[in-house]
Amino acid sequence: MACYIGAMSEPAKLQRRLRAEFAQEPQQRQGPHRQQGGAAGAASPVSTLRASGKKVPADPAILTGIIIGVAVLSAGLVLVAGLLGGFYAAAPALAVAGIASALIVLRGGLKAERRLRGHAEDHRDRTWEQDETAAVTAAIHDMLRDIVVVRSLDGRILRANAVLRDLVGPVDPTGLTCAQLGLEFRARELPHRHDVEIATPDGARIYAWHDITMRDHAAGDLVVHSIARDVTEERRAEQERELARRRAEIASEAKSQLLATVSHEIRTPLSGILGMSHLIGQTRLTAEQKNYLAGIRQSGHALVQLVDDLLDFATIEAGRFQLRPSEEPFRPLLEGVVEMLSPRAHEKGIEIGSFVSAEVPTVMLLDGPRLRQVLYNVLGNAVKFTQSGGVFLETTVEAGHLVVRVADTGPGMSAEDQARIFDAFEQAGALTQRRGGAGLGLAISARILREAGGALTLSSQPGRGSVFTIRMPAAPTTAAMTGQGVPLRGSRVFLYAPDGPAARALQRTIETLGGNCRHLADLAGALAFAQGAAAGELTDVIVDNRLSAEFRRELAELPAFADRRVRRIYLVNPEERTGRAIGNGEGYDAWLIRPLRERSLVEVLRGRMKGIEIRDAINDNRPPPDEPCAEVGPVPSVGSGRILLAEDDPVNAMLTRSVLARAGFEVSLVEDFPALLRALDQPEAPPVVVITDLRMPGGDGHAVVRRLVGDDRHRLPVIVLTAEASPELSAELIACGAAAVLLKPADLQVLLGEVSRLIAVHS
Repeated sequence: MACYIGAMSEPAKLQRRLRAEFAQEPQQRQGPHRQQGGAAGAASPVSTLRASGKKVPADPAILTGIIIGVAVLSAGLVLVAGLLGGFYAAAPALAVAGIASALIVLRGGLKAERRLRGHAEDHRDRTWEQDETAAVTAAIHDMLRDIVVVRSLDGRILRANAVLRDLVGPVDPTGLTCAQLGLEFRARELPHRHDVEIATPDGARIYAWHDITMRDHAAGDLVVHSIARDVTEERRAEQERELARRRAEIASEAKSQLLATVSHEIRTPLSGILGMSHLIGQTRLTAEQKNYLAGIRQSGHALVQLVDDLLDFATIEAGRFQLRPSEEPFRPLLEGVVEMLSPRAHEKGIEIGSFVSAEVPTVMLLDGPRLRQVLYNVLGNAVKFTQSGGVFLETTVEAGHLVVRVADTGPGMSAEDQARIFDAFEQAGALTQRRGGAGLGLAISARILREAGGALTLSSQPGRGSVFTIRMPAAPTTAAMTGQGVPLRGSRVFLYAPDGPAARALQRTIETLGGNCRHLADLAGALAFAQGAAAGELTDVIVDNRLSAEFRRELAELPAFADRRVRRIYLVNPEERTGRAIGNGEGYDAWLIRPLRERSLVEVLRGRMKGIEIRDAINDNRPPPDEPCAEVGPVPSVGSGRILLAEDDPVNAMLTRSVLARAGFEVSLVEDFPALLRALDQPEAPPVVVITDLRMPGGDGHAVVRRLVGDDRHRLPVIVLTAEASPELSAELIACGAAAVLLKPADLQVLLGEVSRLIAVHS
């Protein structure tokens, strides 16, 4: 019985231990999150998980152990109670086995309890970390005065921080929508971002509002989290910048309109000057008169260049600058610029000399007008600031670029002047020198070259002059892949001239073209040379007019220079080229003008020019006879019929009318747009072409062109003359129906060509 009681007492003890173990409270872990947990930390893991709505995980091994242990224990108890007689000896063993199984079950249960308790603790840790992060974030937003709102998907506010409550006043925002609170949303460029304007006692404030949709970790529902920050000052700054941009655009348009108007007003009298010089050139003139006329035309083109400088400056500022490369001979271009500026240099007592390397092709693919503009500005600047000595130009080709170095003997520049010399409206030098220009030439030249892929650089030292280097992309054409060759092979020249750029350029040019040149500037050296053996091989003697008296007095009768086989050539300045300067029995066979044209030098040294009358045609600063020249010959007859000319400037009207009349046309002139429209309704024969200025009284040029082209009764071709050099304007006029758009001052030969073409097309 004792054994029985003992055996029966063990299960009872086991049950008491299980009840005590599962009923006791878990020890609280140390840490702030356990202290904050309160009652939640005292609950058992199972109850915590069940309370949170989560299913308690079941361990299959634990369940199997419990079933086996209970079965064995029950079997032992039944055997002990029912079979005390025969199985009495086996009952203790069965009881012991049941107790052992119960202990195994207990151990498994304890492990399961620990795992469940660990899961619950991890869950509480994660919850605490999320709550702590949310609290810190909320504190930061409150400190920065950011709005934090949580809304349901239907837009109702679930939670809002104190910042929003302060802004909307005493109204509780919970359960309301943003629209009900008076918040006005303005969409931004990016999605889910808005600008919200909120009325406050201090005035309206603008908040940058950001939305993001996510799941609420507490409720498990999708909600919209919103954060908004005060950006009132930033938005006001943006508005001010936008207003400033619009004002700048309006000012730019006004500036462009002003430049277009000024350009038109300047080009109109220029057209008359150049056109009248064209008509004068077709009359019978002496060589001296033609030379003066060429000077007028050069000055007129220089003024046109100044207008182009202003327009280019505006075009570059607007970002619409474009190059227009074409095949063009480089040497005549350079020589034309040098000749244009040589009178200004000679008036100051300085020289200009230009040397072009033999490797420079005769014809190149480049933007000739832009390069001419740059050369004129840079060379003019060098002449302007040089008071003694002169200016020397050297042209070469380097790495696909045409390189022109302009070296002067001026005062040089300090580092401070060099740093600002290429800025707009900046000038270096003394005050009297600065009054000679607007300070735009070098700035425009530098920007043109930069836009073209080239550069304008400067090297200078005070007291030692300056060297400007022009680099412009250029390529040889298939028409001329090489330079001038060696046309002066066999020429042996003695040059008696003062040292300077002109003599240096002449000597280098002769040697580059295949000849041999000995330059001397003093009488003693010339006498010694005349007595040497080399003097007997001379073919030409070139004497500068500044040393002409000395040569005639001391050297002219020496055998080396008096030989009839040696040509004597007189070298003079353009303004000194008169019959009096060359004649008076000085015994010169030919003469040349400084600065030299390369072609003229070759023609003289090869003996192709004899007599002043023939030399005039080549050496009077005009193109040689075989080059096209608009001033030579009458206007050919190109057609017949009536042309309606609309021009309000009397000089330009007379010029155009005269050229058209000489070409065989009958010209009817009107001076405003209403008169032009009335002339089309006259019963007389309709005109074959209408030529009209774009800007005239009584209407808009674009509208008049559309009306002329759209009239079914006439359908006349229209040529528009304008002083505004704008590709956009030309495209607009062509879109309106104009057959051709010509820039003032219009090339009269081009105008006649367009008239002939349109008559042929519409006949």
